[in-house]
Amino acid sequence: MNKKSNIAIVLAAGKGSRMKSEIEKQFLGLDGKPLLYYSLKTFEESEIIDQVIVVTNADRITYVKEAVVEKYHLNKVRAVIKGGKERYLSVWEGLQYLDNQKEKGNVFIHDSARALVSEEILERAYQGVKEFKACAVGMPTKDTVKIVNEQGFVEHTPKRSLVWNVQTPQVFTMDIAYEAYKRLIKEKVEEVTDDAMVVETMLKLPIKLIEGSYENFKITTPEDLIMAENLLKK
Repeated sequence: MNKKSNIAIVLAAGKGSRMKSEIEKQFLGLDGKPLLYYSLKTFEESEIIDQVIVVTNADRITYVKEAVVEKYHLNKVRAVIKGGKERYLSVWEGLQYLDNQKEKGNVFIHDSARALVSEEILERAYQGVKEFKACAVGMPTKDTVKIVNEQGFVEHTPKRSLVWNVQTPQVFTMDIAYEAYKRLIKEKVEEVTDDAMVVETMLKLPIKLIEGSYENFKITTPEDLIMAENLLKK
C-alpha cells in the first residue's frame, strides 16, 4: 500500500466520564446503533476517503471489529488498533501504523464523538488540505468569548468574528502529521488539546480553518445524545 490516498484515523478510545454512563460514549446507542457507527458510515460512503483506521481501547478491539465493522459491512476499515491513555497518544498510534504501512497522502483525524460529520465537510476539508497542507474544520462562535485570569476576572474580550470553535476532522499531509507528532513524543510535550495545536507548536506551520457545521458537534453529555437523535430524525 504505497499509493497516495486519503485515510481517516477515527479515535474511539477514552471513557467519556461526562456522559455519566458505564459504557464508553462512543459505544452508546444512538437511534439503535453505536455512536461510533455514524462517522464510520460517513467515511465508508465518502468518495474522498480511501480507507479508515479505528483506534480504540485494547479491550474493545474485538467488539469494534465484530459489532460495528463486520455487522455493518464497513469495508473501508482496514485496521482496528489499540489506543493510548490520552488522545494525542492514540493519534500517534494511528500515525505509526500508517507509517509502518508506508502510506502516503493525507490523513483525516476525527473524533468518533462527532457522529454527524458529513460528506460536504469532508469535501471542504479535502480542498483545504490540497491547497494549504494543514487545515481543521470549525465554525465561528455564536457567543462572546472572555479571556480570564487565574482568579476568574476578565482580562480581554476578543473580537467575536475572529473566534472559532474548532472541530474535527483535522486534516494534514501524512508527512506533516507524522513529523509533528514524532517531535511531540520525543520532546514529551503533553499540554496539547488537538492536532492543529501539535502542528502549530512543533512545526510552526499555519493552520487554515475550514467551514464545518454547527451540527458537527461533539457528543459529550446525555443532552447531546438527545440533540443528535433529533437531528438524525430530521
